[in-house]
Amino acid sequence: MQKSLSVYDSDGSTFAPLVVIELVSETKEEAIAWLLNRVRDKQQDGGAELLVEQLTPGAQGTEKDNPNVYVVGASWQRLLYGAEDVGLFKEFNDGSMRGFTYANKHNFKEFQGDGDGFLSMAECQYIIKHELDNLRAKDEAHVPGYPKMKLYPGKSVIRRMQSKGILVQVFPLHEKEELKRLSFSWFKKIKLSFQPLDDIRHYFGEGMALYFGFLEYFTLALIPMALIGIPYYLFDWEDYDKFTVFAGFNLVWCTVILELWKRLSASLAYGWGTLSRKKAFEEPRPGFHGVLGVNPVTGRAEPLYSNAKRQLRIYLVSVPFVLLCLYLSLYVMMIYFDMEGWALMIHDEEPTFWTGLLLFIPSIIYAVVIEIMNLIYRYAAEFLTGWENHRLESTFQNHLVLKVLVFNFFNCFASLFYIAFVMQDMVLLRQSLATLLITSQILNQIMEAFLPYWLQRRRNKKAHKRMIKTMEDKELPLSEQVKLEADMSTYLGTFDDYLELFLLFGYVSLFSCVYPLAAVLVVLNNVTEVYSDAFKMCKVFKRPFSEPAANIGVWQLAFEAMSVIAVVTNCALIGMSPQVKSYFPESETQLIMWVVGFEHFLLASKFILTFVIPDVPKHIQIKLSRLEFESLEALKKRVTGYMRCTADVTLSETPIRFII
Repeated sequence: MQKSLSVYDSDGSTFAPLVVIELVSETKEEAIAWLLNRVRDKQQDGGAELLVEQLTPGAQGTEKDNPNVYVVGASWQRLLYGAEDVGLFKEFNDGSMRGFTYANKHNFKEFQGDGDGFLSMAECQYIIKHELDNLRAKDEAHVPGYPKMKLYPGKSVIRRMQSKGILVQVFPLHEKEELKRLSFSWFKKIKLSFQPLDDIRHYFGEGMALYFGFLEYFTLALIPMALIGIPYYLFDWEDYDKFTVFAGFNLVWCTVILELWKRLSASLAYGWGTLSRKKAFEEPRPGFHGVLGVNPVTGRAEPLYSNAKRQLRIYLVSVPFVLLCLYLSLYVMMIYFDMEGWALMIHDEEPTFWTGLLLFIPSIIYAVVIEIMNLIYRYAAEFLTGWENHRLESTFQNHLVLKVLVFNFFNCFASLFYIAFVMQDMVLLRQSLATLLITSQILNQIMEAFLPYWLQRRRNKKAHKRMIKTMEDKELPLSEQVKLEADMSTYLGTFDDYLELFLLFGYVSLFSCVYPLAAVLVVLNNVTEVYSDAFKMCKVFKRPFSEPAANIGVWQLAFEAMSVIAVVTNCALIGMSPQVKSYFPESETQLIMWVVGFEHFLLASKFILTFVIPDVPKHIQIKLSRLEFESLEALKKRVTGYMRCTADVTLSETPIRFII
């Protein structure tokens, strides 16, 4: 970890500032003093044992600047103990990945000297965040100075102050030199090469690196389909025997790439030490509330909320709301078809160049409306999921993902299913798919990269000037750097990024056989997505805390569900082709039975394939099994040694009697 900037703690020791804590400017002095003491206190006294100091205003400081901004760091010994507490895995001298322990530190490959540089800055910041989150109330009944802000033993202090609005934000600082090197190798130098995933993981953490790894893998996996689609489109291969071949290739492609990705992500996660890392016990979400009780697992006091009440909220409010939104989406879709009919009628009456352009206007308007509806629904889904009062963040995310995916899938693909299987108009299907795909890609690029940067400039001109200095690679004082980063937008996670890839995967896997350029457009979009996402992570948003991850989580299930739907859709499209219908000229029922039978065969083959292709490569399975075996053997030796020691003590204390 680089130490380009340092500050002095109250005891005179220097430390590298890693994390910033910002409290509201009118926070009461007793609350500030209490919080800082808890952060500095020894662990055995219930503190975090971290180093913290108030940020001194720079030469350009003004009276409007918030004085309650603090930088947090830690000694190297504290960070190494923290690495053991959070269960970091590091490479051992024998090449295996093992959980780090302070007592065994010199047996790890990259540990040299006192360990300076052994942990990345992202890992150090993650450790500090973990320690801050684990600051818990002892015997305080409330936050000092705030009698109404109740506390109880075991309550997370940071989460309580965040939920009550006293604590504005906690964010990790950028490391300028490392960020400069990463930016140059990632997006400043345009070149055809793989992304620096190890550097991304080193700076932003495993969760972010896995997203960019999946984005890169998905782009490369699309290339074979794009190469097939280009000649298919250029030479007008629109007879349906070629159409069925393309659909058949689509079926195999969407299954194989997801299975191979699981193997690749397992290899990446093993090399990064997160594959065999045990998941930490999840604490309640900051927004979780209920009647105070005792957690039966931890024995700590925490809010309890009836699961029956939560289920009532889900099934009596959330589910009807989602169904109402789906109905509104269906209503908007029917308006779109009315507009399509109106444009087609005008074009048929007097076909001109301008009326030909008019044919695309309804699809463009509908694509824009879809994006707006998705955005509005996203906020409503977040509010509803929060109102359901889920205890864990993972449960909250799963319910949010389910709500958003159901609506986005219906909103984006319902019109295409209607055109394909009700209207059976392949020309309109091709036109609608192309318009929806291109329009959504343009809007996403604007919303994800250009709009945040533009809003940042509009919101704070002074911050923009500092950003220009930063982009020109000029060194900023610590106070100026903190002000700049504090004013940046907060990165809300990879949810929207994965959602965009999920919809693009749907466009390609479901209907690309009728519009073969879909894969080409998605490849071009993903290439620009890499650069725009890299730019916004380095220049637009605050640095997010590192999040350990072994895979892409619930999104893997979402993509696999889409691949199952793709099998059904492509089989139905194949059954509709004149080439296939010619084999069943007299019996449509027989055709349907053959298509359904073929679809069931493919689904069975798909599920067999998931078992045939192991999720984890064999050599990694062997390493994990060996590590588990060694752990069990070491545990046996410790237990045996303890029992022998106990037996020796017992024998030594037993009086020996001789009978003559």
